[in-house]
Amino acid sequence: QGILREGLEDVKQFFKAHGSCRLPLSPSLLVKGIVPRDCSYFNSNAVPLKLSFQNVDPLGENIRVIFKCGDDLRQDMLTLQMIRIMNKIWVQEGLDMRMVIFRCFSTGRGRGMVEMIPNAETLRKIQVEHGVTGSFKDRPLADWLQKHNPGEDEYEKGRKSLAGSPLLMPHSAGMRPARVPFSTVGSFPPTQAVENFIYSCAGCCVATYVLGICDRHNDNIMLKTTGHMFHIDFGRFLGHAQMFGNIKRDRAPFVFTSDMAYVINGGDKPSSRFHDFVDLCCQAYNLIRKHTHLFLNLLGLMLSCGIPELSDLEDLKYVYDALRPQDSDADATTYFTRLIESSLGSVATKLNFFIHNLAQMKFTGSDARPTLSFAPRTHTIKTSGRIRDVFLCRHERVFNPSKGYTYVVKVQREGPGEVTFVQRSFEEFQELHNKLRLLFPSSLLPSFPSRFLIGRSRGEAAAERRKEELNGYIWHLIHAAPEVAECDLIYTFFHPLPRDEKAASTNPTPKAADATWARPLGKVGGEVKLSISYKNNKLFIMVMHIRGLPPLQDGNDPDPYVKTYLLPDPQKTTKRKTKVARKTCNPTYNEMLVYDGIPRGDLQQRELRLSVLSEEGFWENILLGEVGIRLRDLDLAQEKMGWFALGSRGHGTL
Repeated sequence: QGILREGLEDVKQFFKAHGSCRLPLSPSLLVKGIVPRDCSYFNSNAVPLKLSFQNVDPLGENIRVIFKCGDDLRQDMLTLQMIRIMNKIWVQEGLDMRMVIFRCFSTGRGRGMVEMIPNAETLRKIQVEHGVTGSFKDRPLADWLQKHNPGEDEYEKGRKSLAGSPLLMPHSAGMRPARVPFSTVGSFPPTQAVENFIYSCAGCCVATYVLGICDRHNDNIMLKTTGHMFHIDFGRFLGHAQMFGNIKRDRAPFVFTSDMAYVINGGDKPSSRFHDFVDLCCQAYNLIRKHTHLFLNLLGLMLSCGIPELSDLEDLKYVYDALRPQDSDADATTYFTRLIESSLGSVATKLNFFIHNLAQMKFTGSDARPTLSFAPRTHTIKTSGRIRDVFLCRHERVFNPSKGYTYVVKVQREGPGEVTFVQRSFEEFQELHNKLRLLFPSSLLPSFPSRFLIGRSRGEAAAERRKEELNGYIWHLIHAAPEVAECDLIYTFFHPLPRDEKAASTNPTPKAADATWARPLGKVGGEVKLSISYKNNKLFIMVMHIRGLPPLQDGNDPDPYVKTYLLPDPQKTTKRKTKVARKTCNPTYNEMLVYDGIPRGDLQQRELRLSVLSEEGFWENILLGEVGIRLRDLDLAQEKMGWFALGSRGHGTL
């Protein structure tokens, strides 16, 4: 801090002598001074500076930039240029991936400036709001987005229709891509913030994989309050991963974790929105593959510029191998789907995040005050008014974002008519207690009710018992020593959130709330999405996704797989099968089933019989639904893609 203040004094003297200057990031950025109180530094290896300059325009905001010394920012500039070109290709094809591409400029050897994106936070800061193990939890990103998008039209309900933002679907070579809006069968439509997240996350997955961007920890990935995700710090690329001995630090193909999937699905179970995400990734990947020569030529021009990680043909071969120009679009779609599954199933990424959280703990300043993860801003006794009494009135059953109980607390402040009601879950009470323990010794705090109860912890009786225990806890909290009872954490906890104000305005009964939050079951039997094409006496069946499968009789999710026959087939030689998806009613496959040696004339006499079954180990597999598709009803001169209803034995309809 002392060195920083000395340096800022030199900068202030510069502005006194010269009046103003233009920042290297862009000639349009004209500044007239430095704002020392807004300047600090980051705790990464190069210790970059966070600087805030006074805008010459009196109506303009301060201009915030990062100054780095010790990193070759030419590599960052090159990486951002490649991502910018990818984005242009997508936009030209009618696919806006909502990418956040910031400015970066190398001002000298091993130094330069980087633009700061406002209203954005690193994944690490978001995750550690749920504790140092937050990287292993699924809720942090979704909770953070909901906290910053509390309005009905922003996050909770979303827009009625997203048809204005078409999604390009995978297609065979030479065919035009089909455009469909986000699927809403069996789930709520994605909201603006979630939609931004789905598009930008898909773009990041494709871009970071193609360019081999490594050193991906949770301080190098950021999320805007609007839902846009983006990567920063491209000090490692083209597969040059950091090593722990002989072990690569980046083990997954790219960063795609379960907390990201939680935002996309709207919960912890796969939904039809995940199908849209996979389709979006595969379409974006195939569009970039068409321009393989462009990226190889541009990177080839930079071989002699002295960037250590782009110095020979092996570095170019990494991009060539990642783009797989020899594959068809269908093969590439299957390949990238497997990459998504591999990344999502990688424990190494979350472990990498956790280790980074531990490494950063020693840099945490003593002046950093704990905050509540579910509260968008801090409130004090001065801003909210002194609390006179609190009383936990009742508990209510909720189904969103997960099944459980919420507790309604009546908060009475000094002054006539100052009564508000807030709804808090048991986990939120527990977070308050854990954060208070960071500030005060246990002797000043009341004991907190046990998290574990004998019997069903979510039952009505358990909720009633917890209500009594929590009532005693908050009463003792409000009547504790003044430094505890009047601290900002408690006043923030009992301050109404947007969800409380909305509940107060609508005042729903528990049954009405349940009806609003419960998800529709959708069509019993579900639907399967297929792409059917015929070329050179070969029939290609791409099994893409299934949505809305019914659960098994015991209430568990099935282990579905797809089996097809080309009828008539008395010897059953045309049997084809996909892999088995585990414990899901909305599986993704993107697997190609091929029938070779089928003359075009034979197609008119054939019927595709598709069955969806649940694998049951030693027991007989359970039929979940089937569909018969008469191939004579399809004009296979072009690829046919669509959703087919599953049900009892009958002919398929699109």
